[in-house]
Amino acid sequence: MKVLIVGGGGREHAIAACVAKSPKADQIYCAPGNAGIAEYAVCVPIGAMEFDKLVAFAKEKEIDLVIVGMDDPLVAGLVDEMEAAGIRTFGPRKNAAILEGSKAFSKDLMKKYNIPTAGYENFTDPEAALAYLENASYPIVLKADGLALGKGVLICQDFEEAKEGVKTIMLDKKFGTAGNEMVIEEFMTGREVSVLSFVDGKTIKTMTSAQDHKRAGDGDTGLNTGGMGTFSPSPFYTKEVEAFCEQHIYQATVDAMAAEGREFKGVIFFGLMLTADGPKVLEYNARFGDPEAQVVLPRMKNDIIEVMEACIDGTLDQVDLQFEDNAAVCVVLASDGYPVSYEKGYEITGLEEFKKHDGYYCFHAGTKFDGDRIVTNGGRVLGITAKGKDLKEARANAYAATEWVQFENKYMRHDIGKAIDEA
Repeated sequence: MKVLIVGGGGREHAIAACVAKSPKADQIYCAPGNAGIAEYAVCVPIGAMEFDKLVAFAKEKEIDLVIVGMDDPLVAGLVDEMEAAGIRTFGPRKNAAILEGSKAFSKDLMKKYNIPTAGYENFTDPEAALAYLENASYPIVLKADGLALGKGVLICQDFEEAKEGVKTIMLDKKFGTAGNEMVIEEFMTGREVSVLSFVDGKTIKTMTSAQDHKRAGDGDTGLNTGGMGTFSPSPFYTKEVEAFCEQHIYQATVDAMAAEGREFKGVIFFGLMLTADGPKVLEYNARFGDPEAQVVLPRMKNDIIEVMEACIDGTLDQVDLQFEDNAAVCVVLASDGYPVSYEKGYEITGLEEFKKHDGYYCFHAGTKFDGDRIVTNGGRVLGITAKGKDLKEARANAYAATEWVQFENKYMRHDIGKAIDEA
């Protein structure tokens, strides 16, 4: 079977590594890919949003399965384009990817179908938003409606900060058209947990839990990023929490989308907040999380191609989804200055060390070839993942492995998974 993966980050590297283990995959391509993905796949210089070129390439190479890793092409309808050309594709169609593409849509869906989430209001008029905020309880959360690389969320402590937030999102359009509409949401407190799931339109099978660290600095300080590290499983995701979510959130979401005529096939990422009032949905994503995929997929026992085909064919109920009884931690090595400004093009050394150790992974997020050298090419450069018998061992292994890799302006958080010690 010939497989094409669309994307070029750490998530797609984790997917490629998983696909490469499948006896079904004879040839893997990735567009555009990166220097790490090149170990498993032929990287082709086509951008994830160049739909015409992607479809033409898939036809030319007689691709049997396309896997869309990224949110932008999913929300813009790449799956629809591929399917129209007769190419089997894993991921939600455009009308289902709106679950991530519009926060206003997803909040309205949850309200309509009684899926637990924070109280909220949607606004398209900045003046109306300001009037609402004058009498609001603080802290409060402002969210750009559309896709904003995980950065379109502002937590405001008082009205002055909220006023500045409205200006940032709706007037200055810092997140572009994502800020045409804005969600104002009550601030929730509790542990955050991420749960990824496979969905075939009617059946949902959840993967092992994880927890991301969004802030740039130690102690959850600094700006929001795409994710500075993650661990799996979450010790806070108990059997009781899982049972509640299965009853009130997971299947309810799949059924709600089907009832709206938006059958969802692919991956739903549930961002949960474990509040004093029980688990509530923080956000939905319509694809594997990044960096959550880097700790979840290495622990999956199943053949990923078989699971994805079951999602496409509507036979997921026949799959026994299984994960290893261990743990994994991922520490992101970033370029100093991320997520604001940073320099690229520095040589990365020490990558060959990972080939010598079982249970250790170096997922490339922002890298490229410069001749025969591999150099930095993004804010998040590498995701250093290690497994262990438990979370503490996995965490120690991951941090030890970060020392194997060197590049100029290397930056990381030193407290990824520290919550484990409090569990």
